Amino acid sequence: MNRPLIGISAYLEASARWGVWDLPATLLPAGYARLVRESGGLAAVLPPDDPDLAASVVARLDAVVIAGGPDVDPVRYGADRHPRTGPPAPERDAWELALIGAALDSGTPVLGICRGMQLMNVAFGGTLVQHLDGHTSPLGAVGAFGEHVVTPVPGTRYASIVPEDSPVPTYHHQAVDRLAPGLVASAHAADGTVEAVESPGPQWALGVQWHPEMGDDLRVMRALVAEAARG
Repeated sequence: MNRPLIGISAYLEASARWGVWDLPATLLPAGYARLVRESGGLAAVLPPDDPDLAASVVARLDAVVIAGGPDVDPVRYGADRHPRTGPPAPERDAWELALIGAALDSGTPVLGICRGMQLMNVAFGGTLVQHLDGHTSPLGAVGAFGEHVVTPVPGTRYASIVPEDSPVPTYHHQAVDRLAPGLVASAHAADGTVEAVESPGPQWALGVQWHPEMGDDLRVMRALVAEAARG
């Protein structure tokens, strides 16, 4: 059976070191490719590029994953910058918004992870909370993912994939504020934070606020890959 080709957006960093080299680099945590591979897909890394090329790139893919990463520039949703909001990544914002738009226009399945979910909400016309406590590392831990339970909303696509309350790996300090028109919330944390969003129509568009690539639960990615294979 042919494995669906899943494009994953990536970082573009000004400096990365390997061997004797310190050069600009396209970077993506290895967990994303592992998650795609273990779910039955083939992973293709998509570094930031000309947004005008997004439609031609998406046309060659069976599904798109918008990966986690830096904070979305608040100018994208008409807000002033909060003191705790990180430095902007304009090339990545522009490229990933174009990928989301191209996927929606073509009916290509799209999954947003952490920043990717937030960017989906912005792409659909929503806004973000720019700083949120309690969803990053455990107290005293540096560079570690936290964990909390998310509860699915009955009747949603996400609930059909993961029907029970589930612990998830988490690391984020921003979240959905005003949910975009055209999206529905499909999971929440115990404090009410929106943990998953989706398009309620036939378009397979799902965003999760946590990091499935840092865990062992393949169900969300397997659902994306299965939808991609049907295309």
